[in-house]
Amino acid sequence: MCHALLQDPIFFSSLFQIDLNLAEQIRAAGCPCGGQLHCANYDRKPRGCSAAIETDYAVRFSFCCDRCRKRSTPPSVRFLGRRVYLAVMVVLASVARLGMTGAQAAKLDRILGVPHRTAGRWNHWWRNAFDKTAFWQSSRSRVMPPIATDQLPASLLERFYADTPSDQMGLLLRFLTPLSIGA
Repeated sequence: MCHALLQDPIFFSSLFQIDLNLAEQIRAAGCPCGGQLHCANYDRKPRGCSAAIETDYAVRFSFCCDRCRKRSTPPSVRFLGRRVYLAVMVVLASVARLGMTGAQAAKLDRILGVPHRTAGRWNHWWRNAFDKTAFWQSSRSRVMPPIATDQLPASLLERFYADTPSDQMGLLLRFLTPLSIGA
């Protein structure tokens, strides 16, 4: 699933479209103060994507109110918080490393172009910090039966049923969108 998904331009296009729709919903809602939201996107230099889609992924949608100047950054399926790697890369690299020896994981990391220590931090986050996030504390009751936290994110990905791996990943990334914005 890993290599096919990372080289599927249709999958990445669909993630971009989802983010565009989420951004439009935020913009249409306006600012709570009653002001109008204007485009104030963040430039990004995403890692983990092919050159073919890099231009679509070089910006993180965001808005700024014309009255109170407060920023509104919509949730994203493309980015997982402030990480420089794409959300799909964080998930796939972590899933693929499960059960691997150190040497096997290092080889996979080289193939994916992710520094070994970075992939290690992702795995540590999934196993030690994810289950402590406010998002997961409020969401875990919706995932039944309970997932094996030592097998994250694979055990969470398994809970999302879809016809294709790209649809399954899309469902997981939509579920994780609250993690893409600040608390």
